[in-house]
Amino acid sequence: MALPIFATTLRSRLPFYYGWVVLACVCCAGFARQGPAVATLSIFVAPLSHEFGWSRTAISGAASLGGLLAAVAAPWIGPLLDRRGARLVLCAAVLVNGVVLAALSLTSSLTMFYLLFCIIRLNWAAPFELGLYGAISNWFVARRTFAASIAALSQAVGLAAMPLVAQGAILHQGWRAGWLALGAVTLTVGLVPAWLLLVRRPEDLGLVPDGPTPPVTRSARRRIAAAEPAFSRRQALRTPAFWLLLLYTMLVYPVQAGVSLHQAPFLIERGIDATIAATIVSAFSGASALASLVCATLPRAIPVRYPLAAAGALLATGPLIMLQVHGPATGYAGAAVFGFGLGGMMTLVPIAWADYFGRAHFGAIRGIALPAQVLAQAAGPLISGALRDLTGDYRLSLMVFAVVAALSIVTALLARQPAIGPDAVQLA
Repeated sequence: MALPIFATTLRSRLPFYYGWVVLACVCCAGFARQGPAVATLSIFVAPLSHEFGWSRTAISGAASLGGLLAAVAAPWIGPLLDRRGARLVLCAAVLVNGVVLAALSLTSSLTMFYLLFCIIRLNWAAPFELGLYGAISNWFVARRTFAASIAALSQAVGLAAMPLVAQGAILHQGWRAGWLALGAVTLTVGLVPAWLLLVRRPEDLGLVPDGPTPPVTRSARRRIAAAEPAFSRRQALRTPAFWLLLLYTMLVYPVQAGVSLHQAPFLIERGIDATIAATIVSAFSGASALASLVCATLPRAIPVRYPLAAAGALLATGPLIMLQVHGPATGYAGAAVFGFGLGGMMTLVPIAWADYFGRAHFGAIRGIALPAQVLAQAAGPLISGALRDLTGDYRLSLMVFAVVAALSIVTALLARQPAIGPDAVQLA
């Protein structure tokens, strides 16, 4: 894919590393990603149920089916990302999501809702996930934790803002206006920076990951690349670390999606006002953002499996606190603990994949792993909705999610970084 003309012009005039421009584009796209996030959809659960009489399970099923479609698409998108770069993947994802979010305002049936929401949920789970962290992994190695934390922070800010955008529009003009507002914000924030400025990898501009800004020689590039693993997809599949990281994500992502989607209706059922419930959902997102900032300060010498285990412990504790919710105070406390664990987990998982297996085949490796992740993520809302419809409240689903998150702690501690053999080192 040709370099954006604005990128080549800006590159020659910048007094700092162009990777920070790439990170800014990634942050804009990450913010825009959260229009169809399950926390945002939770704001629409009550009004859609009231107008159409749809069950919680039926609404949850749209998020889950979109995840199933993402699982099918991810193995094809990963190699495309490695060949063409994040610009194509992210621009297409933002454009489609913005248009389809606006189209959801025309929803007149459950079939139409499923058709439209599955498209944007597919984008959320596969193209965005691969594109955002593919760009970061290409442009940063030593500073990868910091860059990924900033990107995760932007997504957490989007996750805090999008429910409030939707709720504000719903209060003034109804749920249809909520979808229109989300579509407008997605297109405004996410599309233009990525289209004009995003570049596939630093080598395309004569740079190396992390800098320096001046062009470097081929021998210097070779020395820098040799320090980084470059597992192929086949090599990665042969390591225990691949399967343990995969198991970790399959344990934590049902918890993430199942609790996040049903936060607002759970709080409303506990007697909390809908507007206050929306602020609690945003507080959960704010705690997630704070966790991203904390991750940015973690020394690179600390093995990533330890903070991953800590995130799993917080994800297990959050639902237990939520079981005690009878007013806003405990609602905010549960949201804060769960959100902090969620922010840490979602920041660190992509870092672990890139650190363990390198950036050369990041898209292909994540493209194989991502289907299991999104299938697990798709199961969360269905489990939560089905258990709620079966028992009449969310107590059982919260207890189930607490146990599942606890199992992730052990899995994370076992996931040691694989040894770098001579066939798994990049020779630039």
